[in-house]
Amino acid sequence: MTSLSNTDRSVAGRGALGAAGPWILAALLLGVLPMLFGSPSSVTIMNQMAITIVFALSYNMLLGQAGMLSFGHAVYMGLGGFFAMHVLNWIEEYELTLPLPFLPLIAGLFAMLMAALIGLFSTRRAGTVFAMISLGVGELVAACSVIIVAFFGGEEGVSGDRTVAPFLGMEFLHPEDVYYLIAFWLLLSALGMYLFSLTPLGRMANAVRDNPERAEFLGYSARWVRYGSFVASGFFAGVAGGLFAINYEILTEENLNLATSGMILLVTFLGGTGYFVGPVVGAVVFTLLQSVLSLQTEIWQLYVGILFVATVMFFPQGLAGLIAMHGPAMRAGRLGSLAGPYARVLIPGAIGAAGVAALFEMFHHLRTAAPGDEAMTLFWITFDTHSAAPWIAAAAAAAGGLFLAARGAPAMRAAWDEANRIAQGGAK
Repeated sequence: MTSLSNTDRSVAGRGALGAAGPWILAALLLGVLPMLFGSPSSVTIMNQMAITIVFALSYNMLLGQAGMLSFGHAVYMGLGGFFAMHVLNWIEEYELTLPLPFLPLIAGLFAMLMAALIGLFSTRRAGTVFAMISLGVGELVAACSVIIVAFFGGEEGVSGDRTVAPFLGMEFLHPEDVYYLIAFWLLLSALGMYLFSLTPLGRMANAVRDNPERAEFLGYSARWVRYGSFVASGFFAGVAGGLFAINYEILTEENLNLATSGMILLVTFLGGTGYFVGPVVGAVVFTLLQSVLSLQTEIWQLYVGILFVATVMFFPQGLAGLIAMHGPAMRAGRLGSLAGPYARVLIPGAIGAAGVAALFEMFHHLRTAAPGDEAMTLFWITFDTHSAAPWIAAAAAAAGGLFLAARGAPAMRAAWDEANRIAQGGAK
């Protein structure tokens, strides 16, 4: 009996370590990232990335776990951020003692209160009804942001100073100090949302998403399950708003309007709503595109839109789902057999995409350049957009690359089917 108990404890210990392993690795990675990318611009990008991850994960609590498509989720991030900024100003005005690390918690609680009030009528129905109510609420709050100046600050927004709330002698003057505060709340929020998905309410949210009638038959109220998920999602969106207030020290109407709600919908779909890490992947990719690609081209949003449409059309499970699809082949040791077919499609496909992008960029330059400005630099090459040669070269690259990619696609598909057939056979 003693030997059996020791064995059971050993197995349980290994299971607990395995469950905690990814979170330990995530904490270590967050700790060393500023050492690997220590420039101020890199830290700024990482701060924005972390805030977007919390925001996207909170949105996935609605869409991915409870099946509620919301067009107004930015409302709760914005309300939490505005309240956090007012708290910062009250700390300075009334000389209150409140450390800055507690500000996201206060922002989350305020957003949760607003979500609890709005959710009383918005979660009565799911599907299109809920989506339209969320859209109406989002537009209503965005309109109020320029009317209720006392809270929203009008068109100028509300600003504050994070250095008025020091913590353990730290005044958060440097971006690295703010980064570690945001990283702490990122890890804590992600863990909280993951644990919520394991609770009975989180499990029932999945059941209500898949079959609300059966959940009602089993004795669960689909409305109140949706309401609980809605309130919890509002809390974590408010935490993201508090982190935004700390990082940027200003909030405006843009933080809660329809464009921001649409952005987080794009991020979540891009990463994949069916996986917990999907919004994380989507937030990382989108932030990098927004921060890096926007420095290279003025029409970066066009490329993000094309990527989003292509993902929804060809990879509806998102980028995380695309990665997970390779799991069986990887476990069976068949990924190597896909390298050749992938290369024969992806390399010419990349050339074709570069050719299409060159056509877009030259057309944009032709339409927006000042009179007499005929030269542009693209892919480190300077040329005249009014001559025929660059257009012919770009069109040839686009047509040739896409043709070769389409020609190699059947072989790639056959190799994929073969690798997964062998993997499934090995699993049996």
